[in-house]
Amino acid sequence: MGDPKKPRKKYHRPVILWQKDMLDEQRDLTKEYGLKNKKEIWRIESLLKRFREQAKKLIANTSEQGKKESSALIAKLVKLNLIPPSSKLEDILSLDLKNILERRLQTLVYKKNLAKSVKQARQFVVHGHISINNNKINIPSYLVPLEEENQIDFSENSTLHSKEHPERIKEKSKKKVEEIKKEEFEEVIAKEIAPEKLEEKEKIIPKDEEEEIIKKEEELAKEEPEEKIIKEEKEVIKENDETIKK
Repeated sequence: MGDPKKPRKKYHRPVILWQKDMLDEQRDLTKEYGLKNKKEIWRIESLLKRFREQAKKLIANTSEQGKKESSALIAKLVKLNLIPPSSKLEDILSLDLKNILERRLQTLVYKKNLAKSVKQARQFVVHGHISINNNKINIPSYLVPLEEENQIDFSENSTLHSKEHPERIKEKSKKKVEEIKKEEFEEVIAKEIAPEKLEEKEKIIPKDEEEEIIKKEEELAKEEPEEKIIKEEKEVIKENDETIKK
């Protein structure tokens, strides 16, 4: 049979590893897409680099063979839904890491609400709970073609296939959502129109009484302080007399 072939390395490490901006970007990507380690990012970077190098060579190659290879490359990327069908080779150069990360099976499982988080989506894929067209796939980094995107589902032999499983996301019906919105709206109104605020509204003085009070205050302001004190004392005495008579 011969010696087994040594597996070829599918990624290249960056020349400078300890750059703050690069480390921050890699940290954000691992959190957002639930990646296991930085090797997965390096693998995608090498794949993206390969696509760009092919596009650059084919842009310079104007022969018939070059046209065939360029159409094949564009068709391949269109099939993976990385570029639109009316794209050219120049559009391949504008591809980003996130464009490829969005096509991974792990992210699509999470976006289709088959998992509660990206990490849980990875767990489901690795444990063999996910299938595409009834074919079990346990590779989170599998790039899903556009034709197979709608065929992602739980495998028939998996316990997660039943909708009553506790880890399944239960979709809320429209009626329940409307009821929740109504309850929230009523709570907001109840807080805004509290009994204390209603009492304050009832205590509002009409305009006629306000004008009389303002006139009295202006008259008192014009008078000398001694006269003001005398008048105030007289008013207090009158009020006391009235209360005694009552």
